[in-house]
Amino acid sequence: MGNHSDGSPNHSGTVATAGQNGVEKFQDPGLPPHRLRLADTDPRAAKKAERQVALLFGTSVVGTLIFLVSYFAIDLGNDSSIATIRLQNALLGIGTAFAMLGIGTGIVHWAKALMPDHEVSEERHAIRTEEDRQAAVRIVDDIVEETGIKRRPLIRNTLLGAVALAPLPALAIFGDLGPRPDFALAHTLWAPAPDGRLKRLARDPDGTPIKAADVTIGSAFHVIPEGLNELSEGKLNEKAKSVVLLMRLDPSELHPSPERVDWAYNGIVAYSKICTHVGCPVALYEQQTHHLLCPCHQSTFDLTQQCKVIFGPASRPLPQLPIAVDAEGYLVATSDFHEPVGPSYWEREQHVLIPNA
Repeated sequence: MGNHSDGSPNHSGTVATAGQNGVEKFQDPGLPPHRLRLADTDPRAAKKAERQVALLFGTSVVGTLIFLVSYFAIDLGNDSSIATIRLQNALLGIGTAFAMLGIGTGIVHWAKALMPDHEVSEERHAIRTEEDRQAAVRIVDDIVEETGIKRRPLIRNTLLGAVALAPLPALAIFGDLGPRPDFALAHTLWAPAPDGRLKRLARDPDGTPIKAADVTIGSAFHVIPEGLNELSEGKLNEKAKSVVLLMRLDPSELHPSPERVDWAYNGIVAYSKICTHVGCPVALYEQQTHHLLCPCHQSTFDLTQQCKVIFGPASRPLPQLPIAVDAEGYLVATSDFHEPVGPSYWEREQHVLIPNA
């Protein structure tokens, strides 16, 4: 019977088998002969390569300076034109590209043209004795010596300059992110005014106040706080936190917890429109099932059970907005949300809201 280990009917003798005591068929070819580069034999070529590496590092410095000058010198005010914005973006991109490309290509050219390129192989073993530790230190010293960074001050100085300036654009961008939000994420415009006046629920986007009589069973309104459209600064940020879905059900279909019995009015309930998963707008309402759906990742909330999550990646119910009716029949928010709206964030557990604060 043939040997099936190599797929042939008869053993050809070219494949080593277990237990075979013959000479190994495939010998270690070893390392190829080392070929000297031009910079290894010609000092002028080595000096030229050194200047090229320094020029690349200098290009990185110039790119960083272009970024910083365009970032600070071009003022983007409220009346800035599109052309000015495009100019700054182009210069920022060019500066960043040259800053990163200069360092990267400089290091690659340095390694390929000037650093030793001979191949060395040795067996790896655990470092245990003091002699082994000293040998490791000597290896590190040899690596530093082979880079030539000690005897090539031009490369060393330009590299240090490029690396020192490279983080400055990132620092400038981080500094432009603005102040810490602190408790800004925990509060919305639904909180009562300083004089105690309650905010009316208004239609989005025209801002018309909503009366309880306008909300019929099965209807749904997209709601914003009254006065939001009059804001001159921060309007979009405030709207992103305050948007609400307003719906009316048969009161017998609602199952509120004891502490939320007075948060609805005659079957009318209001919930945050911001999904607790990643902050997408929950804008789909199934009238028959009383489910709210997030179109981004299909999180589903049961309106009859205080918007409890019944499907999808969201982990928390939608925050409910306590509502009532004022003397003129308009729907009003009796307090702010009792928890931060939207997805989770680092300080969320510390931002416990106090109603009417």
